[in-house]
Amino acid sequence: MKTAVWWIRRDLRLTDNQALASALNQAESVIPIFVLDPALWAARNVGQNRLAFLLGGLRQLDADLRARGSYLVIRRGDPHDELTALLTETGAEVIYAEEDYSPYARRRDGQVAAGLSLCLISSLTVHPPAAISKADGTPYTVFTPFSRAWKALPPPPATSVLPAPSRIPTRANVPSLAIPTEPTLPPTVPFPPGEAEAHSRLSVFIDNDDPVIHHYAGARNRMDLQGTSQLSPYLRFGMLSARQAAVAAFSAIASAPNAEARKSTETWLDELIWREFYISILYDFPDVSKQAFRANLRDIPWRNDPHEFAAWREGRTGYPVVDAAMRQLKQTGWMHNRARMIVASFLVKDLLIDWRWGEQWFMQNLVDGDPAANNGGWQWTAGVGTDAAPCFRVFNPVLQGDKFDPGGAYVRRWVPELANVPNKFIQEPWQMSAEVQRASGCIVGQDYPVPLVDHAQARERVLAAYRHA
Repeated sequence: MKTAVWWIRRDLRLTDNQALASALNQAESVIPIFVLDPALWAARNVGQNRLAFLLGGLRQLDADLRARGSYLVIRRGDPHDELTALLTETGAEVIYAEEDYSPYARRRDGQVAAGLSLCLISSLTVHPPAAISKADGTPYTVFTPFSRAWKALPPPPATSVLPAPSRIPTRANVPSLAIPTEPTLPPTVPFPPGEAEAHSRLSVFIDNDDPVIHHYAGARNRMDLQGTSQLSPYLRFGMLSARQAAVAAFSAIASAPNAEARKSTETWLDELIWREFYISILYDFPDVSKQAFRANLRDIPWRNDPHEFAAWREGRTGYPVVDAAMRQLKQTGWMHNRARMIVASFLVKDLLIDWRWGEQWFMQNLVDGDPAANNGGWQWTAGVGTDAAPCFRVFNPVLQGDKFDPGGAYVRRWVPELANVPNKFIQEPWQMSAEVQRASGCIVGQDYPVPLVDHAQARERVLAAYRHA
């Protein structure tokens, strides 16, 4: 065919882009297009930092396209209407796009496919949801057997990662809007958008002489260390393909110098599989986006105190590790994964606030906010989801801080009013005597809030609420 359209959604990259490669294989000319969809732009879960990161990624992608003789076409409106107009204007015959599995994406793509020639390519995950099921064809709802089935499939070979095309022939003078300049990414958000940054971070994580991935199992839960890949925003928007990340993981496993390094690398691969597990859950059980997976825990008598919710959002709970994490989120648009579990447990279990309130707040603030992973993580911590933590597991924020921020460096960074509190009290400053409070320049109840709740009492309260449900 003469002309095809490459419809970009969550694949802002040229390397290992199977939808783009399919279009180039079938057409003499390819038109890259991104549609600014008002339904997503105005969604209740939209986050300004995430929008800014997306727009930055589009600008980087446009620059990469122009270096190859192409450019990015921007349209605004209903995707079906805008794609119909583009095909009419250009005579393009088919649309290629990377398949997405969220409920909205499936509805949108179904509407487009009903009137236009749409070819969806499965590359959002290493293995599409339909490829991993039980012997009877039903979906897995527990991670461990899902992981075994995932690993039983042939791993993607290194040669399967497609190089970025050197040239992308595109029809000139296709009308386009400018990429919006607002919102902009604040300088406090430590994630420069774009494919090149994603590749650089992957290399730093895996390819150094003593790579971080070889220490991942032991360091990944330490909030005071740089022990994670911090690739989640790039995987979220496909600036790095899932297949390229998995190939890198398998390569690191094969070259691990010892058992500890191999275990750490396998642990990171498991995190990639968790991502695919939650995508599959949302695909097979779309109602989890609105309600608990476990039907017997859909009627928990939540307290939903708005003042306590505000204190949680703003990092004013009186529990240092919780407040540090919430302030990190507000300032940077990101939060350490262990911290995500701690603050989610505190909101749901200590404050008895509906997990969906927290889920939405995360989506409104996270640069890497992903509907499947975010939903899965919140339901896991709340104990209401598939393969979830037990209902009776209630994280003690003091013990969590002691274990995963042992010197208090994480707390001191994000809660500066506690900077001079002795290590002994950094996770429970209310235990300081009046003399120690004065000496540390932190009067509890004045410079830093008293605890919002008593953890032991809150634990009994939430267990009673879950028993009632």
